[in-house]
Amino acid sequence: MKGKVVILLVEDEEAHAMLIMRVLEDAQVAKVIHWVADGGEALDYLFRRGEYVDEGKSPRPDLILLDLRLPKIDGLEVLKEIKQSEELRGIPVVILTTSESETDMARAYHQYVNSYLVKPVDFTKFNEMISDLGFYWLVWNRQPGRMKE
Repeated sequence: MKGKVVILLVEDEEAHAMLIMRVLEDAQVAKVIHWVADGGEALDYLFRRGEYVDEGKSPRPDLILLDLRLPKIDGLEVLKEIKQSEELRGIPVVILTTSESETDMARAYHQYVNSYLVKPVDFTKFNEMISDLGFYWLVWNRQPGRMKE
C-alpha cells in the first residue's frame, strides 16, 4: 500500500479508543490514527475548523470509525454532515457502537453509512472484529486515490 493510511477514530470512551488503536496498530493496517472524543471535534477535524485548520493536523482520513453515542453532536448527525459534503462523502464511514437498536441501524443506513458494527462484549471477539475491519477497509477494499503495491 502506498502512502500514509489515515484513520479518524471518533470515540468518547477512552478505554475503547485505546483498545481500537492498539489492535489497528498491532495489525499494521494504519499508519496514522487520529482520535477525537466528541462529534463536534470530529466535524472540526473533517471540515478543518478551529485547531484543525492546518491540513497537517487534519489529513483526510481513508476511513472514519464513528461511535453513535457522542457528546456535543451525536454520531448520526456527524454521519449526516459527512455524507452531505461533496468533499467528504466518498470516505468510508463505519459505525462502531454498542447499540443493537434496529432504529439506530435504519437511521445510519438511511444516512449512507458504509457499515454498522456492534461492539462485542467479549475481548477476543472485539479484537478480531477490529483487526478484520481494518484489513477489509484498508487492505482488501479498493478506493479511488489509494493504489495497491
